[in-house]
Amino acid sequence: MAKQNVADQFVDILVRAGVKRLYGVVGDSLNPIVDAVRRSPSLDWVHVRHEETAAFAAGAEAQITGKLTACAGSCGPGNLHLINGLYDAHRSMAPVLALASHIPSSEIGLGYFQETHPDQLFRECSHYSELISNPKQMPRLLQTAIQNAVGRSGVSVVSLPGDIADQAAPDKPAETALVTSRPTVRPGDEEIDKLVEMIDRAETVTLFCGSGTAGAHAEVMELAGKIKSPVGHALRGKEWIQYDNPYDVGMSGLLGYGAAYEATHECDLLILLGTDFPYNAFLPDDVTIAQIDVRPENLGRRSKLDLAVWGDVKETLRCLIPRVKSKENRRFLDRMLKKHADALEGVVKAYTRKVEKHVPIHPEYVASVLDEMADDEAIFTVDTGMCNVWAARYISPNGRRRIIGSFSHGSMANALPMAIGAQFTDRGRQVVSMSGDGGFSMLMGDFLTLVQYDLPVKVILFNNSSLSMVELEMMVAGLPSYGTATKNPDFAAVARACGVYGIRVEKPKQLAGALKDAFRHNGPALVDVVTDPHALSIPPKISAEMVTGFALSASKMVLDGGVGRMVQMARSNLRNLPRP
Repeated sequence: MAKQNVADQFVDILVRAGVKRLYGVVGDSLNPIVDAVRRSPSLDWVHVRHEETAAFAAGAEAQITGKLTACAGSCGPGNLHLINGLYDAHRSMAPVLALASHIPSSEIGLGYFQETHPDQLFRECSHYSELISNPKQMPRLLQTAIQNAVGRSGVSVVSLPGDIADQAAPDKPAETALVTSRPTVRPGDEEIDKLVEMIDRAETVTLFCGSGTAGAHAEVMELAGKIKSPVGHALRGKEWIQYDNPYDVGMSGLLGYGAAYEATHECDLLILLGTDFPYNAFLPDDVTIAQIDVRPENLGRRSKLDLAVWGDVKETLRCLIPRVKSKENRRFLDRMLKKHADALEGVVKAYTRKVEKHVPIHPEYVASVLDEMADDEAIFTVDTGMCNVWAARYISPNGRRRIIGSFSHGSMANALPMAIGAQFTDRGRQVVSMSGDGGFSMLMGDFLTLVQYDLPVKVILFNNSSLSMVELEMMVAGLPSYGTATKNPDFAAVARACGVYGIRVEKPKQLAGALKDAFRHNGPALVDVVTDPHALSIPPKISAEMVTGFALSASKMVLDGGVGRMVQMARSNLRNLPRP
């Protein structure tokens, strides 16, 4: 049996850590690793067209599975392309191991061809970034990187010169146990005691939930029911908390809707559950606030806290619920539920008039029909920009669907690459990429990755020939839109030229049939929907400081528009209110 080289050992450790795929682009310094993957029966190489896609895909797979994933880039420009997707994965708390292959070890620091210093470049978007400079380092260093990625929920980067990867490995090291899952974290009794006292003392309580409530839906509902609390959420909390929620008062933030803003500002006690909600302009400064988060660095960095509780939301609530006193008075909850339902019905009227005849097609209508027709277990990947708006307001979670996007990093062009990683986790599960024409065209080369691997991703393209979120930002700032218009091809024709099912939709009556055919097609498909570039509704009074990127200062809501099936749920909740 031939002696292993360092690349073989590297691949073996990834396999032991549960990695199934290595996303990347082959080349020079990466060749020993790629060859080791070729010879491995347990690890697949996924050849993408751009390394940024590799990192986005790995991050999406990690978010869907909760397990370690991996991506790779060759030396210099190759691994530099990973950085945007790695930033996104890191800020999304996705456990990703990135391999940054490097120039020959003897040339480091001498201005060699394609030289960069990846161990330094990736430090800001990782928990751990180190260089392997000796074959004996590799097993321990890679193990440390894996444990940082998994244990701290984020990115680790290993820089490996190609010549070292090709060297003979030292004797096979002892197989040290690897961390492949995270523990639960329980707060101390003192923090639980204080939180119980705060809840019991407060007349009205509101719960505001983020992605840290994943897996804790039942506990959040039990607590809300016991203390008669409205439940609002941030965008990343939507998929975990909005469904089957009789206490739902909507979402706060730039894309917000309903009564979440009022509920968080008019309560005696606001409890932030697993959220690092960044827009502090939406958070109150005159109510008592407690925060529960498993990441201590999140506690108090968005708002002044009266109590910081370090722990998993689920475990903390399990300790808390039996100890808090039940509240009987639900006037505050009922008032917020009614405000929520009224707010939703008011904005629905803004988009429901003759939408079936409106040309160009209202994007709200597209999202609403898509929500109705997509599978109950579909995974939606969402481009940054206006697609965020449509997903936030129209895609209905149900506990089985997933909705992922660049919600913390805010990168363009994320939806298609994320759909690739999501689809690899389960070819039989419906994956829908809600792509904007700007984002799609930015990494359009990786549409060919769908073709190469026959991934049955359905790309629903919101094609308004404009960078419309940027246009909105300019309008709010009092600037004329400039540089936002794009001249697009017939994307459906482009898809067909690539050998993919493609259809263009220009009239509302064509939409349902086109979506039905695309979903029924056994393979990748693209539906190019020509939408109204003017589908932006701005409040009559606008502060000059209202929007800078995604930050909002003076107003509780910038965008206005429909909210799809959420109004039905809100009215159902009202019908269930006890009557005197």
